[in-house]
Amino acid sequence: MTDADRLFQPRSDDADDATMIAEAIGCVERFTDRFNARDLAGMDALLHFPHVILSGEQLVIWDGPGKLPASFFDELSRDTGWAKTSYQRKDPVLVSPRKVHLLVEYTRDRADGSIASRHRNLWIVTSEDGRWGIKQRSY
Repeated sequence: MTDADRLFQPRSDDADDATMIAEAIGCVERFTDRFNARDLAGMDALLHFPHVILSGEQLVIWDGPGKLPASFFDELSRDTGWAKTSYQRKDPVLVSPRKVHLLVEYTRDRADGSIASRHRNLWIVTSEDGRWGIKQRSY
């Protein structure tokens, strides 16, 4: 098998789709728990690096943790009224060896329960070195 073949045909393992989906969704839920706790280091611990963000047409690659400023949550709250994030959907759209693509829908909610914003994104969660982490997010 050539390097190109390996790129387009990743090796398979024994994990079944249901197990991989459960692991990927669990990772996203743990990330959201850390997000709602305003825990930047805890969020970083649930990412894989390099971490890829595609926001519109802008591609951002984080080579390691610590890319969000310490003021991130204060600014988010001040600018939008955000108090917590709530997920409505985490649906698998593609499952392949050690990787799950999830369609995620969530709201950023204010303290009074009103919705500050709605989001629908594609997140890719991968298993690397025995650990599930979010590898890519498309906004």
